[in-house]
Amino acid sequence: MDAETEPTDAGYRADALKERVYVTFTALAVVLAMQTHAEGLTAGEAAKTIAITVIGTLLAVFVADLVAHLAVHTVLPTRPELRRMMRVSFGAFAVAVLPLIFIGFAALGSWQIGAALQASTIALTASLILIGYLAVRRAKLTWWQRLIALGAEFLLGLAVVALELLAHG
Repeated sequence: MDAETEPTDAGYRADALKERVYVTFTALAVVLAMQTHAEGLTAGEAAKTIAITVIGTLLAVFVADLVAHLAVHTVLPTRPELRRMMRVSFGAFAVAVLPLIFIGFAALGSWQIGAALQASTIALTASLILIGYLAVRRAKLTWWQRLIALGAEFLLGLAVVALELLAHG
């Protein structure tokens, strides 16, 4: 594996964090929408909706990476480049794992679907906080600059969630 595809390089980490942000916000939008209509929603329907949404988003991200590569480089990606694109794109599926586990608890009767969706909202929000932290932890910033950066990320995240709630409310 060359340096261009090494998972430890900064470009790879930035791409992976970026895709996780996209997928996390998409999953959060879907979970918030389902929460507003949780009555009558089955665990199977909720799991199917999240899985289809996340897989669809991941496929869209992969296709976008492929199209961008073709547009910029005018050739198909090499095998290492294609593997990197796949790792970046499909590695973001991890953000759906906890919501699917929580919905699995609802399917088994341990939780109500509303509680599973609420836990999913908390997990996805925590994931966004973690992604924000990972983005600034190595930055060459003072502690107060990091705090401002995290605060700005938090406020922008709140704005996105508010818009999602407005759209589905």
